[in-house]
Amino acid sequence: MALSVGQKAGWGLADMGIVVFVVVKQLLVLAYLTAFLGVPVGIAGFVTTAVLIFDMITDPLIGYLSDKTRTRFGRRAPWMFIGVLVMSVGMVGLFSVPEGMGMSANVAWVIAGFGVATIGFTMVAIPYGAQAGEITQDPKERSAMTGWRMAFASVGILIGGAVIPGLAGSMGYAMAALAVSPLMIGAVWFSLWSVRKAPRIETPVTVSFKGILGLVLSNRAFMVLVVLYGVMTLAIAMITAGLPFAALYLIVDSGDTMLSGAASALTTLSLMFAAFVVGSILSQAFWVLLSNRLGKVGALIVGLLLYIALLYALYSALPSVNVTAIAGMFVLAGMTNGAYQQIPWAMYPDLMDVTRRESGAAIEGAFSAVWLFGQKLANAVAPAILGLTLAAAGWLETTDGTIAQSDGAIATLQMAITLIPAAILFVAVLGLAFIYRPMAARALA
Repeated sequence: MALSVGQKAGWGLADMGIVVFVVVKQLLVLAYLTAFLGVPVGIAGFVTTAVLIFDMITDPLIGYLSDKTRTRFGRRAPWMFIGVLVMSVGMVGLFSVPEGMGMSANVAWVIAGFGVATIGFTMVAIPYGAQAGEITQDPKERSAMTGWRMAFASVGILIGGAVIPGLAGSMGYAMAALAVSPLMIGAVWFSLWSVRKAPRIETPVTVSFKGILGLVLSNRAFMVLVVLYGVMTLAIAMITAGLPFAALYLIVDSGDTMLSGAASALTTLSLMFAAFVVGSILSQAFWVLLSNRLGKVGALIVGLLLYIALLYALYSALPSVNVTAIAGMFVLAGMTNGAYQQIPWAMYPDLMDVTRRESGAAIEGAFSAVWLFGQKLANAVAPAILGLTLAAAGWLETTDGTIAQSDGAIATLQMAITLIPAAILFVAVLGLAFIYRPMAARALA
């Protein structure tokens, strides 16, 4: 049964709520620890990484449990319904550090809140990814669903990367997180309601945890794609983690360009994210069409090559006092990032079908868990790499937002968000072209 436009769009809406937290953990936690709590950047990077590694441990468990869940609402919905509440409470809590505590207590508080939020995120994200393999087996329909998903995800990026920092400047991070929590919860709950009549697999699997894991790992094309998507995510996560620092130290508004008023009203970081989101939203239909014309792998390679070219251009343009020109480049960055956002998420459910066809086991939750494991590993490693890189260059922490940095530290930051991610993305391109493409062609034949 073909899905209606409302079901495709409604399913995609959930990612708006999910991505708010994804952006917060990638973009704001490291900066919050270093710029507002005075935690040294190397320690802050490892704190962020430690929590995200803990989160990865829960992935296989949640995937396994959701595959084996039996309720009248299906296998996935109860996890998502409760998980978004847990995620929202944890996100507000991690920014609600009481005043007057020492650095160790501050770090412990953030770790606790961050841990709760990431568990809630896993409870939502893994069952949500599994739904993509359950409610349709049509590859083109999955591309359309993912297009809707990433369009809404772009709005989530705007909320997490532009609205929350803007609100935080006037009301504090905790109140800003609380203000957007109803949007997160509402997006996931409305998504569940919109797909309540879509096809789904009701019968829980009877295969053991070890057996399920073995089936996933034996899907070689899927495992290669997991690794390559993790490589891509490492590049993007380094960029995202470094953007708050770039907005403070590499993009200094001169006050006399077209968007200077907007930069003053929104903060430079919020303006850059708004520009990025505009580009991402504009590109979604294009990447769906290109995937249908070139195939998903070909379209993804094109997108990543364009991304690499854009990052080199951005390296050449920074530091800059022309906020309008940099915002324009961020629109282009959002358009190229649209390929990374959308296409891999439409590719991996096709590989679920291979295992279901060969084994008869509907283990979409396990596939979603392993898929997110690779993404989360990259997101966990990126802040630590960035923190160590900046610390080695003599980066200075502060509790005042900004502090004078050395020329070497600024140059290192510039490379860490442009040339280094570009090199990582090129590795992913080579892997897609010469390893994944022929392997997937045999598996999906």
